[in-house]
Amino acid sequence: MSIEELATLFGWCTVVNFGILIFTSILLTQFRKWIHSVHAKMCGLSEEELNQRYFAYLGQFKILWIIFNLTPYLVIRIFILGAA
Repeated sequence: MSIEELATLFGWCTVVNFGILIFTSILLTQFRKWIHSVHAKMCGLSEEELNQRYFAYLGQFKILWIIFNLTPYLVIRIFILGAA
């Protein structure tokens, strides 16, 4: 696999995972009551506990996205520009 192909792979991973992050953020803000009712029935958690878990999920997903998708993509792009 060439460095350009690797950059393309990380670029698409970054886009797809950012889309998932945005999609889940929109769902959790726009359909909060419905999602709370479903998860409360499934897990038996209060609304406050669910809010904390949603916030932790979004924060952890964002950190993992930055570490494993965005940062490698930017480093490869900088390496490609520096090698040119």
